[in-house]
Amino acid sequence: MALCFANAAEAWEFTPGLPCRLTHETEDVAVELTYDPTQPLYTIALTRRDGWMNAPLFAMQFEGGNALAISTDRHVLDERGTRLTVTDRGFGNVLNGLQFNQRARVVLGNTSIDIPLAGAAEPVDRFRRCEVSAGA
Repeated sequence: MALCFANAAEAWEFTPGLPCRLTHETEDVAVELTYDPTQPLYTIALTRRDGWMNAPLFAMQFEGGNALAISTDRHVLDERGTRLTVTDRGFGNVLNGLQFNQRARVVLGNTSIDIPLAGAAEPVDRFRRCEVSAGA
């Protein structure tokens, strides 16, 4: 994934394919969700130029019309510590949080980053409907 780190929040973008992708960048973090319907397997990757400190628990808190908080100890950091990844067979709470709220806060140890969700609802809806095309 190319890592640009926009100067201002960029639009949420859905890209169909195998896997389907949902991406967004802020000044602090690049967000990439993938879904491979042939597995089925979801992944969220959060990349920070400043890196992540390792901690036992990763959390996402969603604020807005459908507020919720989720956490896991199954996150993985890459060798450089800049990319945090969580993989699972179900992402319903994550997708609900992204689609139906105004802000997400990701927390790992002492690091907390806010991600605005303006404009995320329609691309998240398209991401949810990711399907393998006939003959794929």
